Amino acid sequence: MRERYGPPDVVSVREIERPEPGPRELLVAVRASTVNRTDCGFRAGSPPIVRLFAGVPRPKAKVLGCEFAGVVEQVGPEVTRFAPGARVFGYVEGRFGGHGEHLAVAEDASVAAIPDGVGFDVAAAGTEGSHYALAYVRAGDIGPGTDVMVYGATGAIGSAAVQLAKHVGARVTAVCAGPHVELVAGLGADQVVDYTAGDFTDDERRYDVVLDAVGKSSFAVCRRVLKPDGLYMSSELGRGAQNPLLAVVTPLRRGPRVKFPVPRDDQPMIEHLADLLASGAFRPLIDRHYALDDIVAAYEYVESGQKVGNVVLDVSPG
Repeated sequence: MRERYGPPDVVSVREIERPEPGPRELLVAVRASTVNRTDCGFRAGSPPIVRLFAGVPRPKAKVLGCEFAGVVEQVGPEVTRFAPGARVFGYVEGRFGGHGEHLAVAEDASVAAIPDGVGFDVAAAGTEGSHYALAYVRAGDIGPGTDVMVYGATGAIGSAAVQLAKHVGARVTAVCAGPHVELVAGLGADQVVDYTAGDFTDDERRYDVVLDAVGKSSFAVCRRVLKPDGLYMSSELGRGAQNPLLAVVTPLRRGPRVKFPVPRDDQPMIEHLADLLASGAFRPLIDRHYALDDIVAAYEYVESGQKVGNVVLDVSPG
């Protein structure tokens, strides 16, 4: 838990009171969670706008963790969808709590049954990056034959975007560093570009959609590889928060446009991701595991820029 905003070492492992489920809530014994960019941003209170939602001057949520997977231990008297013993996973941005050994979550929140054959670690890593990726796929009207470039294809969002775009029939060019080319090709990308070998925009192909899944490029740079009616999307606000502004301005003129979609966090979203996990159409990319006692090291690794896919936090072995 943590009491203030700051660097990774503001987080510590402590014994706290177990949450009690409300009438329509589940008490989940958490087996696995993740440490991701969302957790890092809310932990640090950065960008500052985060604090408007998370609390000023101190954070409201003491226990972070927006992804979780575990076993229902207890249910409130009005719960009808789940029973004790059910394996569940979900997404709880805002309320958080996934880094705790127990989590109380409403049965109508973004929570679903873990498909048979899917482990707790895979399920825990299956919502944060993928629900952003799903929002981009839908906002970009990506479907059969759409030419898509995913920049930053080894991150949690980018690796999910490659798989989700391929699932709906798109032709995907993925951009990543050289050592990960084979890994990204294994996600289903039709073409993989090594950005360390040259400018990734030196590409004769033109794209319907360019998704910057790490927020390290810009519309100005990427528009050269967009078709005349192409679309640019980014996972970050951009320099000077330009991307939301461009999303308002660019549709008013001819040429490539910018969209800045806000992902949906609801039961249809989580059920759709559960279906993708069940079918094998999507598997979150997992970099490494950390024990709960090593949570500070997990945060440090995520912020090092070396992460590939997702970092899983083994909360409780069960």
